[in-house]
Amino acid sequence: MALHPESIDAAALDRIFRTARTHNAWLPTPVPDAKLREIYDLCKMAPTSANCQPLRIVFVRSAEAREKLKPALSPGNVDKTMAAPATAILCHDLAFFEQLPRLFPHTDARSWFAGKPQHIETTAFRNGSMQGAYFILAARAAGLDCGPMSGFDNAKVDAAFLGGTTWRSNFLCNLGYGDPSGLRPRSPRPSFEEFCRIA
Repeated sequence: MALHPESIDAAALDRIFRTARTHNAWLPTPVPDAKLREIYDLCKMAPTSANCQPLRIVFVRSAEAREKLKPALSPGNVDKTMAAPATAILCHDLAFFEQLPRLFPHTDARSWFAGKPQHIETTAFRNGSMQGAYFILAARAAGLDCGPMSGFDNAKVDAAFLGGTTWRSNFLCNLGYGDPSGLRPRSPRPSFEEFCRIA
């Protein structure tokens, strides 16, 4: 195996990045448990500081769970979320540091966070967000389409799904097999020269 392999093949790059789209319409094909496990088993390999792994996920799939989620959604997100085969609530755990003796065992990493609520919140949100981005890539790599969104009431979601836990919602991601007829033209993407510098 080469130490510095070439880029993955063009079809994979298209699937994950170049032709992947945020979907708003869905085909009525269910997403099985095995596919949800496959996505998690990929995204948990993402880098996090001190392997802190703060991402937690609630997969909303049943009719009862959808009805619990519905009141928290912004009006423009209701129909597409109710039609999605599954919706992931991407969360971060404010008690993530309690797992560090197991996840980062070669030093006392728990002590870096215990009793430091601002450091806990910043670390959990940053790393959980990064893991959430990898979750989208993992879902695409596993053959699903995604509809990530932030148009919802976090407090309502937390009350409905996360009560009694140290988990806090970050964003939602609809999952399934997208109906291409619901896609709008792709919005512009900026060039390297516009948004990047090499120092």
